[in-house]
Amino acid sequence: MTDATDQHTPDLHTPDLHSPLHDEHVALGANLTSFGGWLMPLRYTSDLAEHRAVRAAAGLFDLSHMGEVEVAGPQAAAALDHALVGNLSAVTPGRARYTMICAEDGSVLDDLVVYRLAPERFLVVANASNAPLVTRELVARAAGFDSTVTDQGAETALVAVQGPRAAEIVTGLVAAPDDVQIVRDMKYYAAAPVTLTVGSGGAARVDALVARTGYTGEDGFELFVPADRAAALWRTVLAAGEPLGLVPAGLSARDSLRLEAGMPLYGHELDTTTTPYEAGLGRVVKLDKVADDGTPLPFVGRDALAARRQSPPARVLVGLRGVGKRPARAGYDVVLPAAGGETRVIGHVTSGAPSPTLGYPIAMAYVTPEMSAEGTELAVDVRGRPEPVVVVPLPFYRRPQNS
Repeated sequence: MTDATDQHTPDLHTPDLHSPLHDEHVALGANLTSFGGWLMPLRYTSDLAEHRAVRAAAGLFDLSHMGEVEVAGPQAAAALDHALVGNLSAVTPGRARYTMICAEDGSVLDDLVVYRLAPERFLVVANASNAPLVTRELVARAAGFDSTVTDQGAETALVAVQGPRAAEIVTGLVAAPDDVQIVRDMKYYAAAPVTLTVGSGGAARVDALVARTGYTGEDGFELFVPADRAAALWRTVLAAGEPLGLVPAGLSARDSLRLEAGMPLYGHELDTTTTPYEAGLGRVVKLDKVADDGTPLPFVGRDALAARRQSPPARVLVGLRGVGKRPARAGYDVVLPAAGGETRVIGHVTSGAPSPTLGYPIAMAYVTPEMSAEGTELAVDVRGRPEPVVVVPLPFYRRPQNS
């Protein structure tokens, strides 16, 4: 996911949108950058310090640039079954599902997280610059269903607390003792409405949707709150988490964390030239969806995706571990070394960086199927010099089981 976010270049004639937390970021001295049409924090101190804080303790992220779209009504589930590749009717209230919205040709328009808040109410979370497109497509695809589609992005703020101490921090803000247990016992990809204490001395209250989701490979929570309460929540989380090692973290750390966790980023591993199958995410496509009467349920892109599943892939997404120290970057060619110093291009890097946790360069890349086996020795053309890499399984990093 999501989280996720994307790195599309915004329209240069359109001013960047500001998060409800913009003034908080300025006060903290954040380095701000244009991202998905928004002005968002790239880092507060250093990329490395923020990355390591999330792995060791906790990080606080502003995700208010993400899009939130509510789909509600008696046929909301059926409308989403038609609009998206997943089987949203099968999601029980209080749970979430990672899914995608595809074009008729099966290409990925965006990857999404969908929360079922009630039997007839869903929240669709879209990537920042794709949010208007996702909203338009959901409106069009829900036509004919007894449901309503409402863009709630402007009135919603989203912050994430990620890291091994995230549960300790978030449960410390929960107002009711019964809700503390709900949050503590919450499963991954689950959510619940919870009242949080905010402000000096915890005197104020804010109603939040608390979800155990994230984009870092660590345990963590995402907190959806009204935009006008976001600043009070942000300051409260910072104050509560600081003694436990929490720091504010920007987009740069979020990107290196999700890369270590092998999570796709729209505009890099996913785009309109890619179907879920090339990205190794065919599991999210539910071709066997059926209607209430047992008949096959068509959805947008189904025929193209069914055909794609039956045909051999032209490329495969793999992990690459660097043997040297020079990291591969997005757009670099993956090559097969040959005798005499010659090389043959067999793919391209979609994301790459040094791994702060693992201590060596890592990358994700699309390569030809015959070069995708674990242990295959390849190279990446790094500014004219082939740097050796080895194909490895994704993800690169898994959090310890006891964390």
